[in-house]
Amino acid sequence: MNPGGRGQNVGLGMRSLAKTVVKVDAFREDPSLQGVADSMGRRLTLVPSIAFLLLLMPFFAVHCNGSKVGVCYGRNADDLPTPDKVAQLIQLHSIKYVRIYDSNIQVIKAFANTGVELMVGVPNSDLLPFSQYQSNVDTWLKNSILPYYPATMITYITVGAEVTEIKDNVSALVVPAMVNVLTALKKVGLHKRIKVSSTHSLGILSRSFPPSAGALDSKYAFFLKPMLEFLVENNSPFMVDLYPYYAYRESPSNVSLDYALFSSSAVDVIDPNTGLVYTNMFDAQLDSIFFALMALNFRTLKIMVTESGWPNKGAAKETAATPDNAQTYNTNLIRHVVNDAGTPTKPGEQIDIYVFSLFNENRKPGLESERNWGLFYPDQTSVYSLDWTGMGNVDIVTGANITSSNGTWCVASSNASDADLQNALNWACGSGNVDCSAIQPSQPCYQPDTLASHASYAFNSFYQLNGATDVACNFGGTGVKTIKDPSYDACVYSTSSKMGTGNSTTSAALTSSSEGSNPSWLKESLPYMFTLLFVYIAGIASH
Repeated sequence: MNPGGRGQNVGLGMRSLAKTVVKVDAFREDPSLQGVADSMGRRLTLVPSIAFLLLLMPFFAVHCNGSKVGVCYGRNADDLPTPDKVAQLIQLHSIKYVRIYDSNIQVIKAFANTGVELMVGVPNSDLLPFSQYQSNVDTWLKNSILPYYPATMITYITVGAEVTEIKDNVSALVVPAMVNVLTALKKVGLHKRIKVSSTHSLGILSRSFPPSAGALDSKYAFFLKPMLEFLVENNSPFMVDLYPYYAYRESPSNVSLDYALFSSSAVDVIDPNTGLVYTNMFDAQLDSIFFALMALNFRTLKIMVTESGWPNKGAAKETAATPDNAQTYNTNLIRHVVNDAGTPTKPGEQIDIYVFSLFNENRKPGLESERNWGLFYPDQTSVYSLDWTGMGNVDIVTGANITSSNGTWCVASSNASDADLQNALNWACGSGNVDCSAIQPSQPCYQPDTLASHASYAFNSFYQLNGATDVACNFGGTGVKTIKDPSYDACVYSTSSKMGTGNSTTSAALTSSSEGSNPSWLKESLPYMFTLLFVYIAGIASH
């Protein structure tokens, strides 16, 4: 958009308003038109209010909108924590959106009153009974959903999952089952609160490269066309699972690892038909779906990415399946969508994603990588650090175990007494000018709530801010240097290369200083704007 043009339009609008006010004054000078003038004047008192609201709308949009990042909670494993512990883990990491693949009652109950929005699924094995009889769906809704809603915030029901990828031909059952689920929701008045859709793999396309040539496979048209019409009619999203990993694994000579991982060093790919420049495989895959839908005149249908991720371990030939690459991909994916970067075809588009997957699933068949997409081990410790906000400082070097050129941190000594640690912590957060907000309740580094953990965070912040020298890690003998990164989960211990100057200690406290985040002045000004608007409207109402 052209900022200058936008300003010119506002200026023209204000000049037109001024001319109208002059005309009202002219009417008032003529007694015979006094009533008309008063009427126009009363109407015009609303115009500044409307203009003021219009001017504020962009600020509200920036502050309130944004893509959603969720996680897939698969349970095809025999060593997972109980659902209630999983719900606690989800809350600990401030994840607000979760997808499950069935309607397990224990799982649904575990997310009650957590504020987490849940996407539940109708498995492919249930498509036949769901498509045959409405009574089957009514009973399922009555027993599996309604007793736990709205305490558990169920927002989506997926009917079938990647049906084109399974051997049994159940594609024809999907839309009838979706219709029956919608009918059941309508009977209880929840069809506008809980949306119905189905998930797909990229295999529904007959062509995906270049993106502008994206086309749905004609052999699936018999069920995709009525499904697309259903989604548009009911304002539901088209759901697709995207995996750049598979594109790289199957064709490493044509797809570079950097391109698949969102790396800034990737060689750009240009679509020869449109001239659009692609810097990563995720955008290219997503745009191929956009173009395929546009070719069928489904231009306004929202697309939701219900699975995307990267394996942390693979077979000998799956050399790209590593924790470093998994961390790189998922970190960059989250940043990409949180910043509302959109795609070359739809820049600025909000794209909701679900990262696959919460845990490794040891019962899955196939190659080694199929069992190792997890973000957490069964004991709930992280496979690798991941910033779910998309705005924090996570140091990543693909293919290596180092995290920065500095490579040293300062932590609390295991030999220090509690009294000495407490004194040192008090000094660091006070006279030492360290920003200790990250170790306050509900913040990324509060857990574990131990003196040693909190002191380590504060010590390292001071150490990095003051040149990472030996003296800066002394703390009366209570601090020690380490070459092992003490970061964990969403708590990132910064290095000197990542610290700001002066006392602006952003460090591990996942700050929103990255590109695409809301400016602080805007957040601070919004309450004032609301107050000003309220006073202004109240003044108008009094007239």
